Amino acid sequence: MTENDEASSRLTVADRSPPAAIEVDHLVKVYKQTRAVDGISFTLPPGSITGLLGGNGAGKTTTIAMIMGLVLPTSGRVRVLGHAMPEESAEVLGRMNFESPYVDMPMRLTVRQNLTIFGKLYAVKNLSDRIAKLADDLDLTEFIDRANGKLSAGQKTRVALAKALINTPELLLLDEPTASLDPDTADWVRAHLERYRKDNNATILLASHNMLEVERLCDRVIIMKRGRVEDDDTPEAIMARYNRSTLEDVFLDVARGRVNGVREEAAR
Repeated sequence: MTENDEASSRLTVADRSPPAAIEVDHLVKVYKQTRAVDGISFTLPPGSITGLLGGNGAGKTTTIAMIMGLVLPTSGRVRVLGHAMPEESAEVLGRMNFESPYVDMPMRLTVRQNLTIFGKLYAVKNLSDRIAKLADDLDLTEFIDRANGKLSAGQKTRVALAKALINTPELLLLDEPTASLDPDTADWVRAHLERYRKDNNATILLASHNMLEVERLCDRVIIMKRGRVEDDDTPEAIMARYNRSTLEDVFLDVARGRVNGVREEAAR
């Protein structure tokens, strides 16, 4: 084989490699005088699960909105499943989904009606079967024909997760997925998410303030502060770097400007 043949073979293999699930390159979002996101970059490979951490106002929600193509960046670039966002959003919106317990579905519609509408929006095939499977997997059967407005907070959270999984997405963006759930149900939901990722090689980006949840689920953690990436590594490496035994202690150190438990000003 000649040198040119070898180069061509390597290129062919590279071309067959799946694109990154998410590529964020020097992303900036400015609202008037506020830089909500300030030049962040990261790449998430397919099949990974990453925690996006940060206090209120850190830029997490704006970052997710730009990844979804809902907010236009001031500058920088976002690619999702190999496509530029929001320019090529039509190519990927059917392959991704979003879940937040803070976004209510229509209250007067039943769970089944809500899932049917979202399933049709995503052109889900065999929709009745898909809803039946989600109802069984997420324990919705008992209240699937009850109006969404008459559900408990925990039931609404499970329905929101069912909506997010209706199209069997390759990319799942989650905002506090176990909020309002008791510890037993929350653990059950986390186990379901782990199985879903493994069974479908799905990529999950998880924004959460539940540090134990992040430690359990995530193989990588990105910590944001004031619109910038403060740290980016495995949970174990980040805890070791801050000389902490839990991510919650790391989170507090970052939020309060401390290095190894000492305020940065004093450490200097």
